[in-house]
Amino acid sequence: MRLPAPLHVYLLRHVQVALNSLGRLYRAPLASLMTAAVIGIALALPSALYALTVNLQRLGSQWDGGASLSLFLRQDVSLDQARALEKKLRQWPEIGRLRLITPQQALEEFRQLSGFGDTLDLLDKNPLPAVLAVTPAPGAADATAAAGLMQRLQALAEVDLAQLDLQWVKRFQAMVDLVQRAIWVLSGLLGLAVLLITGNTIRLEIQNRREEIEITKLIGATSAFIRRPFLYSGLWYGLGGALLAASLLALAFFQFSGPVRQLATLYESSFRLQMLSPSGWLALLLAGAVLGLLGAWLAVSRHLAAIEPS
Repeated sequence: MRLPAPLHVYLLRHVQVALNSLGRLYRAPLASLMTAAVIGIALALPSALYALTVNLQRLGSQWDGGASLSLFLRQDVSLDQARALEKKLRQWPEIGRLRLITPQQALEEFRQLSGFGDTLDLLDKNPLPAVLAVTPAPGAADATAAAGLMQRLQALAEVDLAQLDLQWVKRFQAMVDLVQRAIWVLSGLLGLAVLLITGNTIRLEIQNRREEIEITKLIGATSAFIRRPFLYSGLWYGLGGALLAASLLALAFFQFSGPVRQLATLYESSFRLQMLSPSGWLALLLAGAVLGLLGAWLAVSRHLAAIEPS
């Protein structure tokens, strides 16, 4: 399908200006690299903290200190019925791990921990019920999902009492929420820094090309025509900074993934560091490009109108 001639010419002019702006940055590699590096560091910091919170949430859902449920079965539930219930619950996708503690095992554990062994020998029968220790699956380990799972388990006919331990989960979630709020504040501040860096760089470029701009206005160039190369320069600065930020994140990941894997192995855990998702990488590149373009727009809107041929 062939584009209409005016649209084809319009797109061709934009491609030419974009490539010309990129060529200008290439001809001043040191200054361009320094600007892109500062932008990259500013973008890498909140991105790294975001990746950290994602991994912390994954670690919290896999840790044994997460949400745990104890199902105390009724006294009249036999051991065979308890094992049948255990087999049934293992098929639930919300349940990650399940362990049956028989009344005799519970009594022996209580005897070892309490120190009342002689007193327990005086009992006519074991007063402790069978218990099912439930660990929710990673997708059901947060406070809301774990509470819903507890309600479903409490409704089972064999269960006398379902007890949910959420204290550690709530504390951990509160810490993660605090870190996420700090990330938003830091992202806003560093995003403003990117705008200022790009805007100042474009302002200096406008001042260096002042005579060229005056001549261009004298021969009748429109404001959009004059503004276009500076906007593309800001876009390239932001996109270059985002690519450098992505490179820094990838380098940090490869530096830390090995030690984290070894540490997790020592604790018999399968935890592995997870980098940003494809959508996260795309969001990083778009954020850099948009911030660079916006910073250039602000600089051009303020300083370009002040330049008039004398």
